[in-house]
Amino acid sequence: MSGHSKWASIKHKKAIVDSRRGQAFTKLSRAITVAAKAGGGDIEGNPSLALAVQKAKDASMPKDNIQRAIDKGTGAGADAESFEEVLYECYGPGGVAMLIEALTDNRNRTGSDVRNILAKANCALGEPGSVAYLFDKKGVIAVDAGKYEEEDLMVAVDAGAEDIVAEDDQFEVITEPSDFGAVRKALEEAGIEIGSGEVLWRPKTRTEVDEDTATKLFRLIDNLDENDDVGEVHANYDVDDAVMERLAG
Repeated sequence: MSGHSKWASIKHKKAIVDSRRGQAFTKLSRAITVAAKAGGGDIEGNPSLALAVQKAKDASMPKDNIQRAIDKGTGAGADAESFEEVLYECYGPGGVAMLIEALTDNRNRTGSDVRNILAKANCALGEPGSVAYLFDKKGVIAVDAGKYEEEDLMVAVDAGAEDIVAEDDQFEVITEPSDFGAVRKALEEAGIEIGSGEVLWRPKTRTEVDEDTATKLFRLIDNLDENDDVGEVHANYDVDDAVMERLAG
């Protein structure tokens, strides 16, 4: 899930011991397999595969699992051939804009599942383009602002980063998707500890929601996350820090 950075950080930490780790690994493996099928198994020469593998590493997926997923994509790869990426758009509780990324071998099944989940939250799918214009596809690398000054991150700009944004208690290094790998590598080589990093749909603006609406929104996002075909859910919500802490507690 991607939205308010503090919530994303809390969710990231909890994911390490999440009871749904097996399901997460299945989704990550599928993404690796499809990327390897599309662009080959050379991580250095396949940016999409490099991103998928890095995301798997961030989630503590074992190396053997990663390699098996790559081999599956570059070998017979029948399963990889049958999958396609689908982006669903909608407005959630409180008018929050949402983008739902899915990887599916049956577009009709996944579309039906997503519509049913949204309907239970009194929401509905929008037309293509109805929400996507509110987001930009960017690489986002989070760094703890308590450990580093903004000047420490200038190596990221030298490597191609677009901007460094102070967000709550962390810095967010913003990149074009194509520059994400190089910028992350530059930070790591400079000894900068990375909290999280991924390519995602970053909101251009945010919609403020109260605690009741946030509760409904996060329940909807959790229900979408539980679907095997849904990979990521991006939303442009903004929630007060105190409310966020109560909901995450």
